[in-house]
Amino acid sequence: MTSIDPVWAGVAQLSQAFGARALSPVDAVGALLDRIRRHDGRLHAFVTVYADEARLAAEGAERAIRSGHRVGPLHGVPIALKDLVDLEGRVTTGGSKVWAARVSPVTATLAERAIAAGMIVLGKTHTVEFAMGSWGRSIARRAAPPAAPRCRSARGSRRSRSAPTPAARCACPPDGAASWA
Repeated sequence: MTSIDPVWAGVAQLSQAFGARALSPVDAVGALLDRIRRHDGRLHAFVTVYADEARLAAEGAERAIRSGHRVGPLHGVPIALKDLVDLEGRVTTGGSKVWAARVSPVTATLAERAIAAGMIVLGKTHTVEFAMGSWGRSIARRAAPPAAPRCRSARGSRRSRSAPTPAARCACPPDGAASWA
């Protein structure tokens, strides 16, 4: 149908191709699901794949786009969510064996917004336990969680590759405070 390879195309390319009807969401989702089927046995990137639901969503997106009812620029674009993102009624493990059978009671806002924009969820990808680190790195070398406030005077150095110090472990007063007093 087109010279765009949906497996390697970016979001903007897919969106443009769908809008110009040079590529269909059904073809894009099919190509990606085929690639997952062929390679995930070796890569183990996905915790779960929603192949049937993704195909149905792609068919719906294609019908809507063809009839002139495109939701927006993300309509029909396939995505994968980390296994930290809740989808109501689906298992979300957060990468933890403790949550191996945890069924999500709600859908996360970011997933709701992506789906409302017409994006198609292909499945969930693996993550380290509760996203608290990375594979193959020791605890001592891990940086503080991204949401933790950082100390202004103890920022990490690119040269030394040291991680910024969490503010809670520093002698500096919080941002905006002249002193601890």
